[in-house]
Amino acid sequence: MANYAFIDGNNLIRGVKAIGWSGLDMRRFRRYLSDKYDVEKAYYFIGYIRSNDKLYQSLRRDGFHLVFKEVLLRDGEMKGNVDAELVLHTMIELMNGSFERAVIVAGDGDYCCLSRFLEERDRLEVVLAPNQRYCSRLLKKKVKRLAFMDNLRGKLELRKRSGEDVPRDRPLRDSSPS
Repeated sequence: MANYAFIDGNNLIRGVKAIGWSGLDMRRFRRYLSDKYDVEKAYYFIGYIRSNDKLYQSLRRDGFHLVFKEVLLRDGEMKGNVDAELVLHTMIELMNGSFERAVIVAGDGDYCCLSRFLEERDRLEVVLAPNQRYCSRLLKKKVKRLAFMDNLRGKLELRKRSGEDVPRDRPLRDSSPS
């Protein structure tokens, strides 16, 4: 069995932008997860907005399995918190014996309980937080297998050339949803 990644998409993108990155090259990030942590399947949890269909297609091409959360409009702001879906999906996959170890990609303290549960059972590969500065103090205090993406900027930041995204090579693997 290989490892699975469970990614809080909003937390990831906001986290790298908070430390000044122009964006995240998702194809290179997917390859990084595979090479560094032996991630066979990467679940990407994201709020669904119809106008973002091109983004979703791109993420699928890059090798992510998307899990959508309905987005609601509250006080003029869109809300699509995926925490509960990520935790539940991780536990279902664990109970089904689908993966050896989990890689949780988020810096949110709401994932501390899940991370500790997996860690105590030797089923946590790592919690990969988008940045150290905005990572939850609870995660920093309670989770032993914690890593940060701050030093990966040269490898994973989205590169721009003349205002356009740099062309990327073909997808890592078949990204059709399971």
